[in-house]
Order: sequence, then C-alpha cells, then structure tokens
Amino acid sequence: MLLPLLFLASLQQIDSLPPHVPPRTVAIDARLAADAGVRLGDRLVLSPTPGGAGDTVIVSALVRRTADPSEVARAEYRVRMHLDELQSLIDYGDRVDRFAVQTRGGSHTDSAIRAINRAAFGFQAYRSREIAVETSRTFLVVSRFHRAIGVITIVASAIFLLCIMLLKVDERRRDVAALRMIGISARSIVRSVMIEAALIAIAGSAVGVALGWVVSLGINWYYRGVYRTPLAFALVTPGIVALAVALSIVLGLGAGFLASQRLVRIPPLALLSGRREARRAPSTATV
Repeated sequence: MLLPLLFLASLQQIDSLPPHVPPRTVAIDARLAADAGVRLGDRLVLSPTPGGAGDTVIVSALVRRTADPSEVARAEYRVRMHLDELQSLIDYGDRVDRFAVQTRGGSHTDSAIRAINRAAFGFQAYRSREIAVETSRTFLVVSRFHRAIGVITIVASAIFLLCIMLLKVDERRRDVAALRMIGISARSIVRSVMIEAALIAIAGSAVGVALGWVVSLGINWYYRGVYRTPLAFALVTPGIVALAVALSIVLGLGAGFLASQRLVRIPPLALLSGRREARRAPSTATV
C-alpha cells in the first residue's frame, strides 16, 4: 500500500508559475481611434501618469458620440472601462460625482428619485431630461437668437413683397382704368390682385423651402465633420415649412390688398392720363 502512494507522489509536479489572466478590455472613443491610429485588438497601457506603469488592456469596441447638444463643443475623449480599473486608475476611493440609474419610467422613476433623495445625504436625483435641459441652456439662447433673426427676415420680406406689388400694380394702371370704365367693379380688381399676390407668395415660399433644405444639408455636412457628431445643426421640419408658407400667404394677401386699394381709389380718368386729378383751387378775381 505504501509503494503505490509513493509512486503517485513522485508523479505530482509543483507549478510555481502564476495562473494566466487574460488582459481586460476597454471601449474607446471612435475619434480617439481615428486621431491616434488605434484599431480593434490593439493593446494599450492604462496609467495615471504618461509613460508610467499600468495595466495592459485590449481595445474591444469603438464608441461613437451620440446626438447630445451638451457634448458638441467638448473636445475631450472618452474611454469606457471596468469600474474597478477606473477606481484604481483615478485613485478616487469609493466616492462618485454622478451615477445613472435606469428605471421603467412613470411611477417607478418618481419612487426611485424619492428613495435616492431620502437615502443619501448630499445627493440629489434628477431626471435625465432635466439634466439635458439644464446643460443645453446655451443652445436655447442660440435658438431664440435664430428665431429673432427669422422674425426680422420675415418682416423685411413682407416689406419687399409690398414694394413689388405696388410697382406691378402701378404699371397696370391703364389696364385697371380700362377695366373700371367698362364696368368691372373695384372689388373684382382687388380680388384679382390679391390672388396674384398669393400665387407670388406661394412660389417664393416654395423656392425658399427648397433653398433652406439644400442649405441645411450643407450646414449639417460641414459641422458634423468638424465636431464628428451625428447631431443635426439645421432642421427643416414640416412645422417650420407650414409656418413659413402660412406667413408668406398671409403677408402676400396683405400686400396685394394694400397695393390694389391704393390703385382703385384713383379715378379711372386720372389713371389713363398717368397723373392724379389735382384739386383746383378757387380762383380769385383782381380788380
């Protein structure tokens, strides 16, 4: 019995080498991969100081930036790693500045917010939508500024349209005088001028919408390349198109009405002669 035990003990070997542990994986920003020439499967060394000793990791994924307005102007890169590696890298202990909790929405979100606010002193829970609005106030200011520019542009275009209609109607004063003399009512003339002004406004709005759509494509193409983000910087939505067309038609009808009213108030004979009938002052006889 002793001989078999001694034989089995002689076959055993002591492994003095540590067990092989494969490197951990990280996901890096796609912009960082493009700028540094890093590809999937490359090995990187994570160190708190440049050139210092650290942990070797393998790049397993590339992360692209989302369409978040609060991250457009940020030039820093992002690296996603395991929590224990991040903790040892930054040497921050058990402290955190911000963490996210995913809920099912509705009442679950409200109950989670109340529970977090009651459980941890110094923490304040917010909805992700509230944080997005708070960090995007700069873009709200820019949006209001663009809205003011749009209002000024619409007012200027209305004045320009009114001037065009006044010139076009003034060129037709002889035609209008002939129509008035053969019995066409002033209301019919005003209606025809307003219809013409509405057609001009619709054609101009169509050209403007097409031009705005082409310009928005160019703006998005350029700034998406500059900031390397899928965020849309210029949008031509159906609501914007409907508002622009409606304002154009209303302003066109108003311009046509004012221009036609200015013309139909002039007597037909004055329109044919090309001048207004001047009021004759009473003559006084001198002795």
